[in-house]
Amino acid sequence: MLYRDTVESEVLVHKPWFVALIFVAMLAFFLSFNLAGTTFGELMRPVIGDPLQSGIYGRFAIAFVLAIIFSLNIVVVGFIPLQVQIGIVWMELLLLFLAFFRSFNLSMPFIWENLPYLISQGVVTTIYVSAVSLFFASLIAIVAAVAKLSSNGFAYATASFYTSFFRGLPLLMQIYLIYLGLPQLGIVLNAVPSGILALSLCVGAYMTEIFRAGIQSIDRGQWEASRSIGFGFGLTMRKIILPQAFPVIIPPMGNTFISMLKDSSLVSVLGVWELTFLARTIGQPTFHHMEMLIAASLIYWTMSVCLEIGQSRLERHFGRSMVR
Repeated sequence: MLYRDTVESEVLVHKPWFVALIFVAMLAFFLSFNLAGTTFGELMRPVIGDPLQSGIYGRFAIAFVLAIIFSLNIVVVGFIPLQVQIGIVWMELLLLFLAFFRSFNLSMPFIWENLPYLISQGVVTTIYVSAVSLFFASLIAIVAAVAKLSSNGFAYATASFYTSFFRGLPLLMQIYLIYLGLPQLGIVLNAVPSGILALSLCVGAYMTEIFRAGIQSIDRGQWEASRSIGFGFGLTMRKIILPQAFPVIIPPMGNTFISMLKDSSLVSVLGVWELTFLARTIGQPTFHHMEMLIAASLIYWTMSVCLEIGQSRLERHFGRSMVR
């Protein structure tokens, strides 16, 4: 019996998940000990005076309890349904981030006072700039993708030069070139149209490759079949090619839109009253920079989560035809 128990314990120790659990528990202990106000060096140093008054035992107990709770959490979560696991882990990580932000000694009344203005002015402007830019970027991308798939040398060369140029320049430089360069040609644009034009051209270059890959993923026989029944190019694209390409296009396109939502903050250099510009402007006079930056970050994250949910639903909708 003793031999069997010894063998079972040795097998248990050599299991990767058991070793990983011990490592995670030790890591959680030392992190908890640091959060409790004691470093590892202080733990090893002899205690001068009464150990109970030094508080090191209390911090040790807090760290030990937190490590046990964290380790048990990893084990217990594995026995519940997947969706519940995801919800619990998300909630725990969110609480950790909120606790981290709270350590900055933020002025919550200042955040709540200015939050409605950030949403009503900054969020609306950010969504407007991003949505309009996405619309024009999609149109540019479709045309450029078709041109890159064309056998016409002029169309291919123009589209390839466009994608190479606008993917090769930083977006901030493109914003400055359009806002400051076009007036040299007699074309004067305000800050918002300049930002939209720069975002549309830059993001359109990236989306061109997304649409090109999606269109190329469709078998060439689809084109030949559509031509055999008399469909023109436009009708073939709308009714046959693009509906089948959407399941391939939507995931990277959703990522691009989320990236554009954050890149729209660069138009703040032109004085556009979007979210980042307002957060910086409101926090600067009273030196509440961190309050406004954290509030703006959480708003950006909330908008990104909403876009992720919409993207997942679109993927399920257009992916139904691929399920067998």
